[in-house]
Amino acid sequence: MIPVTTLRDKKVALFGLGGSGFATARALMLGGADVTAWDDNPDSVTKAAAEGIHTADLRTIDWSVLSVFVLSPGVPLTHPKPHWTVDLARAAGVDIIGDVELFVRERRAHAPDCPFIAITGTNGKSTTTALIAHILKASGRDTQLGGNIGTAILTLEPPKAERYYVVECSSYQIDLAPTLNPTAGILLNLTPDHLDRHGTMQHYADIKERLVAGSNVAVVGVDDSYSTLIADRVERAGVKVMRISRRLVLADGLYADGSRIVQASSGATSDIADLEGIQTLRGSHNAQNAAAAIAACLAVGVSADDIRAGLKSFPGLKHRMQPVGRRGDVVFVNDSKATNADAAAPALSSYDRIYWIAGGLPKEGGITTLSPVFPRIVKAYLIGEAAPAFAATLGEAVPYEISGTLERAVSHAAADSEKDENGPSAVMLSPACASFDQYKNFEVRGDAFVSHVAALDNVTMLIGSATGGK
Repeated sequence: MIPVTTLRDKKVALFGLGGSGFATARALMLGGADVTAWDDNPDSVTKAAAEGIHTADLRTIDWSVLSVFVLSPGVPLTHPKPHWTVDLARAAGVDIIGDVELFVRERRAHAPDCPFIAITGTNGKSTTTALIAHILKASGRDTQLGGNIGTAILTLEPPKAERYYVVECSSYQIDLAPTLNPTAGILLNLTPDHLDRHGTMQHYADIKERLVAGSNVAVVGVDDSYSTLIADRVERAGVKVMRISRRLVLADGLYADGSRIVQASSGATSDIADLEGIQTLRGSHNAQNAAAAIAACLAVGVSADDIRAGLKSFPGLKHRMQPVGRRGDVVFVNDSKATNADAAAPALSSYDRIYWIAGGLPKEGGITTLSPVFPRIVKAYLIGEAAPAFAATLGEAVPYEISGTLERAVSHAAADSEKDENGPSAVMLSPACASFDQYKNFEVRGDAFVSHVAALDNVTMLIGSATGGK
C-alpha cells in the first residue's frame, strides 16, 4: 500500500467507502492523515468503523478545517447534478480530488522520475493497460498495474526509482486528478459514453484531454475527430505527441498495415512489430491497442526487441477475446465481457468462420447492428432470454439453434465445428447480452464456458496447465 504522506497531520474528509474508497481511507491513515469518512450506504459506514476508520456524517463536520476532500470516482462530481458532499466542499472552498491525484502527489514527493504510464479512452483501455504491464514485466522491470482495471491505485507498492506504474484511468478519475502528469499518457479514442455523468460529448472529451495534456509524451489515437483535435492542441502547447492509427497511414507515428505495426518518422517507415499469429491481439481494434502499447513502452525506454517479445507472449485478458482451448483447427474463445452488440463486434470481426454462442439478458437494440459480420457466422447457438429475439433477427441470414443453456451450446457448437472441413474456425462465446438471467455476472459466465470447454474430449487448454478430455 502507498502511505499518503503528503497529507500527514492534515484533516481530510472522504466520501465513498466502496473498494477504492476503503483503500484510500486506509492509505491516508497509514500516511498520518486525520480522516473522517462517510458513505450513503449505512452498511459501508458500519464496515469502515469496524476496521478502525473514523466515520461521521459529513453534513455535521467543520469543513473550514479541512485540507482536502477526497471523493470516490463513482460519485457524481458535475452531472446529472453534483453529489451533496460536492456542494458542501465547494461552499467551503475545499479542493476536491480522488485517489489518482493522491498517487500523483506521492510520486512527485518521493520518486518524481519513476516511469508512469496512464491510459484512457472510450474503448480498449483495459487490454492496452494489461499489454503494457505485460511487456514491462516480461522485460524484467519492476511493474505495478492498477487503477480502473480493478486494483485500487493506492494498494500498489510505494513509488521509488526504476519502479514502473501502469494505470488505467476512467474519465471520473481524471476529473478528480488536476495535476495528473504521466511520463507517457495514452488517449486511445473517443466515442459517446458516460454522457449522463459528463453532460455533453465536448465536456467528456475535455476531461480525457487532461490526461495527455499533462504528459511528457502524449500517445493519441487519431481515428476520430475529437482525438485528432486533442493531438493537435496538446502538440501546439509544447507536448511531444506520438500519433497512432489503425485506419490511416501516418507520416509520423505508429499505424497498422494489416497485421504489421509500422513506425513512421518524417515519411520514412519501418516495421516495428507483426501481430500475425498472436491470437490474443487479433483484429484491427487490437492493432490500435498494440500500437499504443508500443509507443508508450518506447517512450519509457523499452527496446524494440523486448517489446516484440512481450507482444508474442501476451496472454490476453480474461473474458475478452480470450483463446481458452484448441482442438485441431478449432479454437475456443471466451468473449463473455461482450455484454452488448457493439462489444461483440470486434471479436466477431476477427475470425472468418465462427460457431457463435450468443444470448442472455438482452440489451436495447439487440443484434441488428451486427448484420455486417453475419457472413462470418457458420451457425449460432442461442441461449437465455434473448434467444427468441435473436433468432428472429438472424432469420434466414444465419443458421441457428435455440440451445437454451451454455453447456448445451458448447457441446453442440464443438460437435458441429469438429466436422467442419473448410479451414480453421472458432467456437466463440460473445453473448451480446448481460448475464443476469442465468449467471451472477459476465465473469461467472465466462468461467462456466471455460469449464464446459475443458470437459470436452481431446481439447488442449490454452489457459493454465489443464488439459481437457474426459
